[in-house]
Amino acid sequence: MLFLTTSSNTFDKFNVIPVNIPFSVAIFLSSVMFFSANLLSIASLLFLIILLTALSASVWSSNKARAIFDNVSFQINNNDKVGIIGVNGAGKSTLFNILLGNLTPDSGNITLDTKINLGYLPQVIMEDASSEDETVFDYLLEGRPIKKLKEELTNLYDIIANTQNEYELKKYYKKINRINELLEYYDEYNAESILLKIISGMQIDDNLLDLKLKNISGGQKSKVAFAKLLYSNPEIMLLDEPTNHLDLDTKDYIINYLKNYHGIILVISHDVEFLNAVTKKTLYVDKMKHNIEIYNGNYEKYMKIKSERDLAKQRLYEKQQREEEKLKGIIAKYIRGNEKKANIAKDRIKKLEKLETQKIELEKKNKYTKFNMKINRPSYSIPIKCNNLTFGYDEENLLYENLNFDLTRGEKLLVVGENGIGKTTLLRLIMGYLTPIEGSIEITDKTDIAYYAQEHEILDNNKTILENFANFGLADYEIRRMLGSFLFSGDDIFKKVEVLSPGERSRVALAKISLTGANTLLLDEPTNHLDPMTQLIISETFKNYEGTMLVVSHNLDFVDNLNINRMLLLPSGRITYYDRDIVMHYEMLEEKNKIVDNLNKEYFQENMINSNY
Repeated sequence: MLFLTTSSNTFDKFNVIPVNIPFSVAIFLSSVMFFSANLLSIASLLFLIILLTALSASVWSSNKARAIFDNVSFQINNNDKVGIIGVNGAGKSTLFNILLGNLTPDSGNITLDTKINLGYLPQVIMEDASSEDETVFDYLLEGRPIKKLKEELTNLYDIIANTQNEYELKKYYKKINRINELLEYYDEYNAESILLKIISGMQIDDNLLDLKLKNISGGQKSKVAFAKLLYSNPEIMLLDEPTNHLDLDTKDYIINYLKNYHGIILVISHDVEFLNAVTKKTLYVDKMKHNIEIYNGNYEKYMKIKSERDLAKQRLYEKQQREEEKLKGIIAKYIRGNEKKANIAKDRIKKLEKLETQKIELEKKNKYTKFNMKINRPSYSIPIKCNNLTFGYDEENLLYENLNFDLTRGEKLLVVGENGIGKTTLLRLIMGYLTPIEGSIEITDKTDIAYYAQEHEILDNNKTILENFANFGLADYEIRRMLGSFLFSGDDIFKKVEVLSPGERSRVALAKISLTGANTLLLDEPTNHLDPMTQLIISETFKNYEGTMLVVSHNLDFVDNLNINRMLLLPSGRITYYDRDIVMHYEMLEEKNKIVDNLNKEYFQENMINSNY
């Protein structure tokens, strides 16, 4: 069973939802406490326990059930910061969807209080604007329903003024008290300053706040979605790959924020640095065993403990193997001897049978085969040339102006810049998906481009993995061999893309690109959603690629392993040799007018906020 136990004035009554699942989710109100909406004071009074017992769940793919969890049990306590790790497709996001009520395990019932303030950051950020014209700032304000609550309060006071019935009046006053408690919870009077601090900490520029939500970049959407989540003042956070797309400065702010957060955090992440900085407990989702193991400590400690356990298990396994061989030798020698020897053989058979029941099974490893990417033909010495490129989604807010650079054959060029500076946009301009305001991009007739987009546009979600490779004219065994290098084996290839985890989809997309024979690759955050081991394997594949590569990535370990030659600094357009330290401190290298920036923030604080509440 899964129990959430809490004290909070944000609760009303329980909603009981009968469903067929093998566990129960129950949220019990142990005592009602009324408290200030200050985040720290709320968290200090919050008491939460998550206990999951005997969870079993499966998903269906190609008319075949595939087990995800089988008899899983674990407990999460108040203020726990838990990292959830495992290979792609192990069921990490599935676990979140079960907790959120989006997926239903196999049998049982759910008792769930729908009023708990649970914050969820999905792996794939979707637009959820209330209207086509909704701005980023309006979207952020929705994190706390203060405006809506105050409107409800005003309406209730108007109703009371015209109500004489005593019973009705009691009912309305009860609603008024409830709304006032919620306004206190959301800290009505301090909410403005809280939001401003989050906006500043997340480095969301003032000009971004006025943009329509639908027009901002993937990295900006990640920033804004995370900012809204923090502002919503959640009691429990479910974070699915929260550092995807984020620049280094924003990531540092989030790390510090979460380290000081009082409440439960469950975070799925393949960002080792992030996990080590934030988490204090680790859940390992074992894909092979359909089980979850819990470790005290962050990712680094988990790896140390697991390594020690694996070593001890390996030694015990080897000892058992030696004992088994010894017993088999005695049995073979004495089984056909006299009565005394035959009895010895029977005794050893019993010992062998007992040993079989206690036999250690070593963890199965994903099979991996090396794959070398080939190019169909070499390009000219300058496959892509950018001439005086000027672009912006409107002429008042240009991303870059008179941008010039050459991409030389065989080099690996890293595109560096803050979220929203136009890194993905540059790749889309090269692909011809966008048209520059001025200037041009020259692509020679011998330049064959393969583009890895964050949205995985090259995949057909309605087809299986195998069917997605039908147009390459390869035999099944050839496709299987290639997919093995991207960690797909056995019946995996018959899964439909639509049921794959984001990490598995990324691997399929990367595998598809590897077969194109293109001599020029455009890679937009290729390691997002991938577990650390897969990142290493993928980087080895691309490191040996003999063509030209233009890369957008915040994963510096991946970048280092690629042997990047040069980097393009946006928005200035300056080209320099690759230096990890320069990337990490890039914010200090850009020529920004900090004084003007601070003045703009002061103006925003004085004028913009007050007009929206």
